[in-house]
Amino acid sequence: MTKAKGKVLAVNISVEKGVVKDTISAGEFREGHGLVGDAHAGKWHRQVSLLGQESVNKMTQMGVEGLCSGKFAENLTTEGICLYKLPVGTKLMIGETIHEVTQIGKECHHGCAIKVQVGQCIMPKEGIFTRVLKTGIVKPGDEIIILNDLGVMA
Repeated sequence: MTKAKGKVLAVNISVEKGVVKDTISAGEFREGHGLVGDAHAGKWHRQVSLLGQESVNKMTQMGVEGLCSGKFAENLTTEGICLYKLPVGTKLMIGETIHEVTQIGKECHHGCAIKVQVGQCIMPKEGIFTRVLKTGIVKPGDEIIILNDLGVMA
């Protein structure tokens, strides 16, 4: 049986909510908090946002230009896993960390800077959110492994 794996393409951060995030070389993800220094971090269910490069590519194919990691305000740009098809409750090992999927998609808030700049936002349908269960560092190139409830590969 093939193990479901993906990888981190970029780690992105911003000090404000609803804006394009800047790419960083590595991020510290803290249990019960999220990405240290990011506006979305805190004690809630949407500590970390993830978006697959495959979703970004759909927007590019629709003619949207200038898309790059962090453009949709995602903390982690990924590749190789269809994120929005993961059930809520799925556990992911990402680099040194462990995350739990808490929400699939979201509504863009009124005046969303991403929607204004890009014309539309893919996060409402294909972005996912997690909470951090195990602290650690995540950097581009790190593997993403889908875990089952026992903490081993599904």
